[in-house]
Amino acid sequence: MSNQKVVLEVAVFSVEAAIAAINSGADRIEFCENPNEGGTTPSYGSLKTLIGITDKPVFPIIRPRGGDFLYTHAEYESIKYDLKLVKELGYQGAVIGLLNADGTIDKIRTTELVQLAAPLEITFHRAFDRCDDPMKGLEDIIETGCKRILTSGQVPNVADALPLINSLIKKAAGRIIILPGSGVRANNCKKIIDETGAIEIHSSARKIMLSKMNHNNPSMNENMVSMGIDENEIKAMITAIN
Repeated sequence: MSNQKVVLEVAVFSVEAAIAAINSGADRIEFCENPNEGGTTPSYGSLKTLIGITDKPVFPIIRPRGGDFLYTHAEYESIKYDLKLVKELGYQGAVIGLLNADGTIDKIRTTELVQLAAPLEITFHRAFDRCDDPMKGLEDIIETGCKRILTSGQVPNVADALPLINSLIKKAAGRIIILPGSGVRANNCKKIIDETGAIEIHSSARKIMLSKMNHNNPSMNENMVSMGIDENEIKAMITAIN
């Protein structure tokens, strides 16, 4: 591995978590909502608020719903409108991912979205981990003009797929950035970098945030917690990788 600084991207699920991650030293933010759905497009209010309070690169995810990555015409139109909004608001990039029913990369629509978003940097997210052939998927995504691929190596935890991540990085040969993510923490991030040659890593550094309400109605059964980030974990990762 070279002495190049490794970029740490942190996935967050609220404006407050984004601010905390930025203040903890994250280099870039993947901005999402709805962690239980795996991340969906943030609201207009959240997007408008966050862009006004940081100059750090923030890439909102553009994903109209949870579930799979096979989108109807109406859902695709929604993706286009959200992508145009993110561009108009002044974000530096966005995160998308679209597949065909047979598990191949939806090259036609992805290419259209990359062109629509230009000059924003587009990351192809972990829809890649659901594609039928990662090596062919890599080439297909490069053809679309995306700048990076967020991947766990087609398994739940990227630490279990380091040989594939290394192969993807070697095959990419600088044409696209491979961004390992899922299960990245301070105790394994250095190993992931050293064994794959990754120049960027992705972590959610998740932490359950308890409600600060003094009053809680005992007759209601909602779980009054939210998803935040562990600031100490982010700082520990930065120390470990650099």
